[in-house]
Amino acid sequence: MACPLNSITYNGTMCACSPGHVLDHVTNKCTLFDGNSTITTDSGVDYYALSFPETLFAFDTIKKFTQSQAVFLEATLFMLLSWLLFCFFLRFMNLGDGRNVWFNIRWWISRLDICFATRHWLEDQKVVTKRKTELGGAFSMASWILFIGLFAALLYQIISKRSIEVHNVRATNGPELASFVNDMEFNITTVSSLSCANLRNLGNLVAGNPGFIDERVVPLSALGNYSCHNSSKGPTIALKCINCKLIHDQMYISWQFVDLPNNPATAVGFEFNLTAMDIARKHKSFVSGTLKNGSAFEFDDRPVTFRGKRSNVLKFNLFPRIYHNLHDLKLIQPLFHEFLPGSVSRDTNQLRASLENSADGLVNTTLYINFLSDYIVEIDKESILGPVSFLADLGGLYCISIGIFFYLLIQCEYRIKKLRNEDSILRRIRNRRKAQEHWDKLRKYVKYTYDCPSIDDSFNSTTTKPDCGGLMLHSIRGSGSSPRLRQKSRTDSINLYKKPSLPANKSLSCKPLGSTNDIKLHSENMTKQQNVGSCKDSPQSQPQESSVIDDNFIPPPPLLEFKGSSEMDISDIQRNLKNLYEYNAMLREKLLTAQSMLHSSSSRHSSVKNKET
Repeated sequence: MACPLNSITYNGTMCACSPGHVLDHVTNKCTLFDGNSTITTDSGVDYYALSFPETLFAFDTIKKFTQSQAVFLEATLFMLLSWLLFCFFLRFMNLGDGRNVWFNIRWWISRLDICFATRHWLEDQKVVTKRKTELGGAFSMASWILFIGLFAALLYQIISKRSIEVHNVRATNGPELASFVNDMEFNITTVSSLSCANLRNLGNLVAGNPGFIDERVVPLSALGNYSCHNSSKGPTIALKCINCKLIHDQMYISWQFVDLPNNPATAVGFEFNLTAMDIARKHKSFVSGTLKNGSAFEFDDRPVTFRGKRSNVLKFNLFPRIYHNLHDLKLIQPLFHEFLPGSVSRDTNQLRASLENSADGLVNTTLYINFLSDYIVEIDKESILGPVSFLADLGGLYCISIGIFFYLLIQCEYRIKKLRNEDSILRRIRNRRKAQEHWDKLRKYVKYTYDCPSIDDSFNSTTTKPDCGGLMLHSIRGSGSSPRLRQKSRTDSINLYKKPSLPANKSLSCKPLGSTNDIKLHSENMTKQQNVGSCKDSPQSQPQESSVIDDNFIPPPPLLEFKGSSEMDISDIQRNLKNLYEYNAMLREKLLTAQSMLHSSSSRHSSVKNKET
């Protein structure tokens, strides 16, 4: 049969994988072993105050994501810049008449001025007033974003580094070491295409220093149960010790994998996992990793194959630890110390020569365990952050957040004069819009109260004035007659301006002259009667009476009352409209009087002329 891919031949017809390659039985191909050489160590003690089941929260992912305060600071910086850019973008939007969405957003941003409302730029000799500006609102929210981000980073520091771990090393004695009772497990996997059928000479434990007086050889079963099982990566040697009491400082456990027909003893690496667990099974410490070659000064990173008489030594240290902060928990911490490679082949010629030599037909492995029983490590926790220091840090963060943006606010308003009055601009636009809304309500009131259906069309038109179907507005409520309203308006007008107006017996109760026939009929009655009711005007009294033509006097328009934009309400607007209406009624009376006098004069003049002819 042809040899697998990435393999070499030896003894003419035998096949073996190249250095650093291992046979994959599924694909029948030699693949390069590229295991992760990182050594992982865990003390088995979690100092977090809160703990949840791993099935609910993937804390490993969260811890990797939030492994430092930089994550909170970067998120704070991103939110801060986003907010400031958004406010800067709104500055270029048109405010309009106060009805668009941009004005509403900028108005509510100005309402968010909760930090600098009374601390804006003001000229000298000015009373400090509460001003809420858009710039102040933007900087107020920016200061709070910065404060919350820094506060989150402070909380992370308190949770992760609220106390320091103090290690105290002291000498120990035999009875104290005997109190360390843990469940221990050792798993060593030889990465290769071998199986447990290649295993030899596993069953003895050497205690002490080999070759010295303290050397002892005892059965491995005296320490614990041991076994071998096949895995996808190779044979695994498992040693379990329940309620293990380690009484020897140094222990050696050795085994070999030998050649079998068509299955040479070669290996490309080792995987290990050493675990210690307390009796209550609440805390577990371990060390695990993968070994591909020796030390850096002895070998390079080229793949190698382990085969030969020299033993591959895996050295581990066991540290006894007492955790006083966890009710005097006694837990042994296994740590990886060193890997001493044995016989290896780094190129094809060396491996072929080793395969053809029957004396090198084994993979020798030794597990060296050094129990550091001379000293005990005592671990305790000391708090480094109290309530006073926490409040001091919190106050400092708040002062920094407010101070930075207060300085920026003062500089902006000092250098840009337009920003000093931006609050009045927004309030003026908003008050104008509110006044317009109130005016619309008033127009509706006038429309339905005085029966003026065309007032909406007249208001929307820019060329025509409102037309209420005649020269006066007739109330549909029946609250009073038109002459009474004209009498009241005339009296109010006289009292308002304190100037003489039309006489009481002239034109105050005049009714509108609707057509030419009405005008002629009125002029005929003027010639026949001395008193013509409410529209009486005799020729004898004409030169002596005060009239529009004689006096040539028209009172000025009434003065409208204006107040501050924040004090103006609907009653003030109604009062001004009432004065304007009364003034228009007075002008209409004068116009009717002048019109009647003109028609009377023209009719008399025509009658006299006819008599002369």
